[in-house]
Amino acid sequence: MHMMFWIYVGVSGGNPSTERAAVSHRAAQPPLLTTPEPWHLLVTQTPAKEKAKEGETVVLNCHFSSPQRLSLADLTVKWYKEDEKGQMDLLENNVTILPNNSRIFLSGDLSQGDASLVILNVTTGDHGIYYCEVTLPDGKVVTGDGTKLRIRRALGLFGIEESIGTIIGVVAAGIGGLVILIIVLTPQLRRCALCMKQGSHQGMEHRTKPGIT
Repeated sequence: MHMMFWIYVGVSGGNPSTERAAVSHRAAQPPLLTTPEPWHLLVTQTPAKEKAKEGETVVLNCHFSSPQRLSLADLTVKWYKEDEKGQMDLLENNVTILPNNSRIFLSGDLSQGDASLVILNVTTGDHGIYYCEVTLPDGKVVTGDGTKLRIRRALGLFGIEESIGTIIGVVAAGIGGLVILIIVLTPQLRRCALCMKQGSHQGMEHRTKPGIT
C-alpha cells in the first residue's frame, strides 16, 4: 500500500526587491522633532503716572510673569527714559549704565519677577516717561506701557509748589492774554490818537482866524 503526502507551502506573491525597498524606506525616516514651546511674558508697569517733589525718592514698579520658569541667566532687564530731548538708556543688562550716577538702580528681585527701578533725590531733569523692557532667551523683547514721571518744585514766593507744566501753562496764558489785549486795544488807541490830533488842529485854526477874540 502506497501512501502519498501532499505538502502545501504558502508562497508570497510579492516582489522580494520591492519588500526590501519598503523596509529600507521605513528605516530611513527621521524621528519626529518636537517644536520648542514659545516664550510668553507679561510686563506690567504701575502706576501709569507718578508725581514727586524735588529731593524725594521715587520707585517705578515693573513686574513680569511667565508660564515658564525663568532664571537670572534666562533674561535681561533694561530701563530707558523718553522726554523732549529723545531717548536715554538708564539701565541695561540689569546694571546701571549712567556714568557716576548712583541715584538710579534696580530694587526688585528678578527671580521673583520684580524689576522695579529706584531714583534717589529726584530733580526736574528726571521728568519724562520711563519704560521697563525685558528680553527673553529667544531674543523676544517685551516692553511695559511706561510710567510718566512729573517733578514738582517749590517756588520761592510763599513756598507755593507748582509743577513744571503748570508754570509753563501760566506763562503761556499770560503772554496770550497780553497779545489779545494789544490786538483789541490797538484800533481804539489809533482812533483816540486821531481824534486828539484833529481836535488840536481845529483849535489852532480857531485861534488863527482874524476877528476872533
